[in-house]
Amino acid sequence: MEVRKLSNYSFGGETNLSFDDAVKRVTETLKEQGFGVLTEIDAKKVLKEKLGLDRKPYKILGACNPHFAHKAIDIEPELGTLLPCNVLVYEKEDGNVVVTAMDPEAALKLVNNPDIDEIAKEVRKRIEKALERV
Repeated sequence: MEVRKLSNYSFGGETNLSFDDAVKRVTETLKEQGFGVLTEIDAKKVLKEKLGLDRKPYKILGACNPHFAHKAIDIEPELGTLLPCNVLVYEKEDGNVVVTAMDPEAALKLVNNPDIDEIAKEVRKRIEKALERV
């Protein structure tokens, strides 16, 4: 998948995979980069159950690399409020599937600590590699 900047806080792109295959594939490619998916929020299901709304598939995956999370939390204990890194998979109205991730460099600039900036760069690099392989 071609990865590009999508906003000031995210990067990703469209894939030719189905929604379910994209979720499976991004989980696999994240694992290859040292990330586990700690949480999976099925927004389509929640919105249907809670509000009776129908929408296209939309899942938020909470990805974490324990090595980098440990280093970052040791430097800045409050940083846990910005974790895990969210990776989003959703189906657009035209049926195309988008895989996008929060940009850890953008999010972690809030911390204003050069040691965290270096961790954020490496985390972004690894997430970007994972998304390129979707």
